Amino acid sequence: MSTAPDVSVIVAVYNTMPYLTECLNSLLGQTIGRNRLEIVAVDDGSTDDSGRELDRFAAQYPDTVKVLHQPNSGGPAAPSNRALEVATGRYVYFIGSDDYLGEEALERMVKCADQNDSDVVVGKMVGTNGRYVHQALYKKNDPDVSLYDSELPFTLANTKLFRRELVEKHKLRFPEHLPVGSDQPFTIEACVRARKISVVADYICYFAVKRGDASNITYRADHLARLRATAEIMDFTAELIEAGPKRDAVLRRHFTWELAKLVQDDFPGLDREVQRQICAGIARLADVYFTDGIRDAMDVKRRVRIALAHAGAIDELRDAITSEQERGATFLVEGGRAFARYPGFRDPRIGLSDRTYELLGESVPGPLARGTELLGSDWEQQGDGLTYTASVRVPVVGDVGGAALRLVKGAMPKSADKPGARRLKEGHSLPAPVGDMTLKPAEDGAATVLHARVPLDQVTAKLGVRVYLDLAGRTYEIPVGGKGLPMPLARRWGRDADPYRASALVNDKGRVVIDTARMYPPKRDLAREALLRFARRLKSRAVGLKSIGSKKPNGSRRK
Repeated sequence: MSTAPDVSVIVAVYNTMPYLTECLNSLLGQTIGRNRLEIVAVDDGSTDDSGRELDRFAAQYPDTVKVLHQPNSGGPAAPSNRALEVATGRYVYFIGSDDYLGEEALERMVKCADQNDSDVVVGKMVGTNGRYVHQALYKKNDPDVSLYDSELPFTLANTKLFRRELVEKHKLRFPEHLPVGSDQPFTIEACVRARKISVVADYICYFAVKRGDASNITYRADHLARLRATAEIMDFTAELIEAGPKRDAVLRRHFTWELAKLVQDDFPGLDREVQRQICAGIARLADVYFTDGIRDAMDVKRRVRIALAHAGAIDELRDAITSEQERGATFLVEGGRAFARYPGFRDPRIGLSDRTYELLGESVPGPLARGTELLGSDWEQQGDGLTYTASVRVPVVGDVGGAALRLVKGAMPKSADKPGARRLKEGHSLPAPVGDMTLKPAEDGAATVLHARVPLDQVTAKLGVRVYLDLAGRTYEIPVGGKGLPMPLARRWGRDADPYRASALVNDKGRVVIDTARMYPPKRDLAREALLRFARRLKSRAVGLKSIGSKKPNGSRRK
């Protein structure tokens, strides 16, 4: 190349065939053009065909593709550092060798950096094949975002455009001893040092691929390796950013994400010594960095787990995880406040504050849905009328006076499918109350039982059985599930001359639906229908005669 390229794309490669081919094709097909592009790929001792594939591309595109080979180093840090030593572009961009770019990605990001004088540009990134990628940062294009008051801390991968002058000025490199997360220190320091950080959100720049065998390095590392890496990243961050709200804004990510992932559903099945080491490691970090600001910014489930690990309450932590899996959480409403009654709540032996267990503005449809259970349902018939009766266990105790059951037309939105319920928007009006409702504590004291009697209207309709309740100032709509519970037999009701049928069904999502329908059309009044037809004919004839009489013989209208 006669002049320096605009961007050097760095690709660390280890055994990523056949994904590597798509990755390289996506780079060479960029609209920025090969004359403005340099690809520096480092084969980190691959044992599959990755090295040969790189050499094939280098032979075909010698002016664009540079390939280096080295013995395996155990991770992407060393090959990325080596590539930085030979990169010549004004900007450098990192891509995983099993991922690929949208064809306009580099052109758009370089343009954004040049227009805004940005040192770092974050292009919109999405996951494929079930890979999760945090999306909150990508709501809109933004020429100037801060590491401290945006969702950028939840997007710390190195898959960004960096001004190479910034990288070399501060000698930014990847720590080669970290088994996972080696890109985070690089990215965090780059964002701390950057004059300006911009976001390209109106175009999907990066497609992150989860391999079919989940062999990405992120998925392979064990719990203790991830704990050690996270501890080093947090300590590194603390050296860069002084204690206070700015540091909290970054480290909240590590408590909410990396550390919380160590005490997820698989924690109860780990060896007891591994559990102890995880809790001890979290405790060490929490002693130094778990401020009240970070605690209050976390959702209650993760906050409680981190706090129990911090307290060394391994058994209570295991119980909190398994109870959440099996039945969600039980909530206490007390004095206008709501608390998740996970294990350890108000246990003097553990000594955690009520604040740890309090709902602090977050939405909890999932735990509410998992804890809502249909205990029984039936019909009550009175003359021509029919009433649906149901007893539902809801996982809330204390001041539960606002709970009610309704039969509602229309399907739940798809966004409610995964959590199993939804929080209603502020100002949403609830369906008008119908029938009788009574509430009483469950025998075990861990829930409230709602007994409802709802008269049915003589209409053809499908009605979802749903519970509504208020919790910490938020209103939730919870579809009542019925899997595994026998439904009452279909019932005929109404006048003998015009009967209806009511059925209680469980739909394909496991939710109870009441189906009402007229059994057969009402009898026709043939005499009345004949009279109406005769009247219509007379009216039509009278209109015709009037029209004829209003004209002169020659067809002109009367004056």
